[in-house]
Amino acid sequence: MTAFKSDFLNILQDRGFIHQCSDFDGLDALAAKGQAIAYVGYDCTAPSLHIGNYLSMMMLHWLQESGNQPITLMGGGTTMVGDPSGKDETRALRSVAEIEANKASIRGVFAKVLRYGSGPNDAIMLDNAEWLTKLNWIEMLRDIGRHFSVNRMLTMDSVRLRLEREQEMSFIEFNYMVCQAYDFVELSRRAGCRLQMGGSDQWGNIVNGVDLGRRMSTPQLFALTTPLLTTASGDKMGKTAKGAVWLNADQFSPYDFWQYWRNTEDADVVKFLKLFTTLPISEIAKLGALKGGEINEAKKVLATEATALLHGRDAANMASETARQTFEEGAIAENLPTVGIPRGEIEAGAGVLALFVRAGLVASNGEARRQIKGGGLRVNDVAVTDEKMMLKASDITREGVIKLSLGKKRHVLLKPA
Repeated sequence: MTAFKSDFLNILQDRGFIHQCSDFDGLDALAAKGQAIAYVGYDCTAPSLHIGNYLSMMMLHWLQESGNQPITLMGGGTTMVGDPSGKDETRALRSVAEIEANKASIRGVFAKVLRYGSGPNDAIMLDNAEWLTKLNWIEMLRDIGRHFSVNRMLTMDSVRLRLEREQEMSFIEFNYMVCQAYDFVELSRRAGCRLQMGGSDQWGNIVNGVDLGRRMSTPQLFALTTPLLTTASGDKMGKTAKGAVWLNADQFSPYDFWQYWRNTEDADVVKFLKLFTTLPISEIAKLGALKGGEINEAKKVLATEATALLHGRDAANMASETARQTFEEGAIAENLPTVGIPRGEIEAGAGVLALFVRAGLVASNGEARRQIKGGGLRVNDVAVTDEKMMLKASDITREGVIKLSLGKKRHVLLKPA
């Protein structure tokens, strides 16, 4: 391991954040002086960010904790274009109203891990719509576009992979990397920004910005990326039967968030403690030394600390207590995720397969059938053995709910009304 001069790079290295950097020595010297102003861009494609975005938010957190300044850049402009990275087809274009609504919904999450204000290293939030929507087309071509080589653009993964798969790429998508590169130049001029961070899939786009800055006479710019986030079994992190792991509580509850981390594979516990909590490395090492069944205690710490950072300590403790009551006492805890259903549907008889899909515990009827064969589905703590089983009013407990369970750790309450 390299010993850096700056706390920032030492922290990121110790905690496993670093994948690629355009110039370690130059960035290290800048960060050691507390002069590393860095940004991450967040497009407004949905009402909430997801767990992949959380990784870059934590990079900004440690940047600030080490005495440097973070910038969160809202992609009000780039969302109108659509990032082609990792996509086989064009993203659906969103209306300005939808982008603005998503932007408003997303903004609040950053204050959970960053400190905003007017201090020297307090975080600032900007929106690239401020400059991208004001660019004149001809001036943009002459002043910015002339610095880009189409030959090189065609080699970028976001373009090359689409073409190799013979999937069409629209002209508007082809320009996304130009917009992102110009963001870096504009932030350098407006805020003294010298570093852009992001996931490894953004490396080409970020390096384009570094190169554009050199061509447009900014101070030297830097690129830093994180590894692709995968589990020990090789799966892409952040997917559940319910879909993405969203950061907004109204789209993915604190309890579900807690459970997501509690269900971490044994081999991933230490990695995720380093990336998604602020626990000291020494304490993480102690938790990583736990063996056998004791590793479950480390998973509970991971779940509680990651949830507390995003949703607050009270919500994390409540989620932990709900899980304890449900798993250890067999109780129907009132804080379990709840899905409403018209009472008439239950009274008329509702198929068990469809209800488990509706509750988000499985993704399809086929998956529900496979779980039943393996003894994985339960209704009110009784294993489901018949895939044609119908739930009726007699299944409603005295608490007024029906408890659906997938395995021992995932539970949802159906609440007829």
